[in-house]
Amino acid sequence: MSGVSPAPKPYALFGIALGYFMVLLDMTVLSVAEPDLSHALGGSVAGLQWAVTGYTVAFGALLLSAGAAADRYGAHRLFRGGVAVFGAGSLLCAVAPNLWTLVVLRAVLGAAAAACVPSSMALITRLYPEPRRRARAVAVWAAVSGAALAAGPIAGGLLVGLAGWRAVFLVNVPIAALTLALVSGSTVRCPAAPARRIDYAGQALGCVAVALGTDALIALGGRNWAHTVWAFGAAIAAGALFAARERRSASPVLSRAVLRAPGMGAMLLAGAAVGFTLSGALFVLPLLLQQRLGYSAVGTGLAFLPMTLPTAFNPLLTGRIVARTGPRGPVLAGLCLLAAGAGAMGAVVWAGAPYALLAAGLAAAGFGVSFALPALTTAIIALAPEGAAGAAGGLFNALRQLGATMGVAVLGAFVTVVPHRGAGRADQGVAWALLLAAGVCALAAASAAWRRPEGVPLSVRAYPTRRRGLSRSSSRP
Repeated sequence: MSGVSPAPKPYALFGIALGYFMVLLDMTVLSVAEPDLSHALGGSVAGLQWAVTGYTVAFGALLLSAGAAADRYGAHRLFRGGVAVFGAGSLLCAVAPNLWTLVVLRAVLGAAAAACVPSSMALITRLYPEPRRRARAVAVWAAVSGAALAAGPIAGGLLVGLAGWRAVFLVNVPIAALTLALVSGSTVRCPAAPARRIDYAGQALGCVAVALGTDALIALGGRNWAHTVWAFGAAIAAGALFAARERRSASPVLSRAVLRAPGMGAMLLAGAAVGFTLSGALFVLPLLLQQRLGYSAVGTGLAFLPMTLPTAFNPLLTGRIVARTGPRGPVLAGLCLLAAGAGAMGAVVWAGAPYALLAAGLAAAGFGVSFALPALTTAIIALAPEGAAGAAGGLFNALRQLGATMGVAVLGAFVTVVPHRGAGRADQGVAWALLLAAGVCALAAASAAWRRPEGVPLSVRAYPTRRRGLSRSSSRP
């Protein structure tokens, strides 16, 4: 394989970021379409939860091996294949005849998304080997992809208002075509490592365990006790089989080298907390705004602007901060802002206060996400052992998506359970859900503050010393 040009073309980075934009857009664009989707295809809150989590379960679970697949087959091949399947799958989603067909097709989109994300991180690592340039490239990647959070609710509201929920999937088709055109050049390539093994049986067990656990949580929210019991039991059994397989496997799904990297655990927990809070809020708040407060689909999209706009521009500032000071400060600041924002939103919803106060909480959460995610991405890359960038990226994004799955399942359960317990108003369930999300982010912030990641220096200037094999202490100021 030929070497990579020291000065990659800007359009290549934009194409890589645009692929991630499409993946995130599909997570957020559906949020404001929930009531229209339920009206058109029928189904309960549990059905809507599966329409969302069908995507994130497949996405998160398959990310566990997608990083290894990127290393084995070449990140550029996996990225392009994932983008192509995503575009075709979106067309099929747009013509789904019923809710459960849509859930299955959403799982296909999740699998395609899993192919895109770690391979995009591996491509950036290959194209930008110098840490400072890489930090800025990650910031651009996060800003372009973060624009999906800003565009998703508004685009979803406009599309639903014009043509119904099916239109939200059609928007992916031209994006996929443009992405493939931008990354088709010879510059966007990564060497393959055919010796890298993938434990397909272990990966399948991991998927089954996650899906059954999600099903149990959704059934719990619907007060379906028999379903809850057998699903939890099956999830535990599948998890035990997965753990046994991991212990014996020569190529485990969960990379032991990545998991053992100093400080990695705190960063992975932080990523899961961000996914839990963001996706959970994007699920429960549209139900409140549209079904309880009478907002239109477009109005709901506009109501989310205080949270989504910061994700479009603030990652560029975060990238500059990370390049100068390292990722730890922005990670802690982001988690604290997320905790404060979710807590404020919960208090506002509980008190029935005006939207202006809810907007303040949304803005704090938006800035929290846009500080935390770019910094976490840089930290994960820095902490990853040499040659394991794909596996580390896959694990990080897997836990983010699994956190998102749990956010929708757990916070969605509050919407259905709390009113039955005599709270008197469905919006109190939303309030409790948001307060729980605030607590999760606070715990993640405490974990990151308590155990400083030894492998993540305060200055990006120190990264190369660690890569040259010097002691970890020599890379710290």
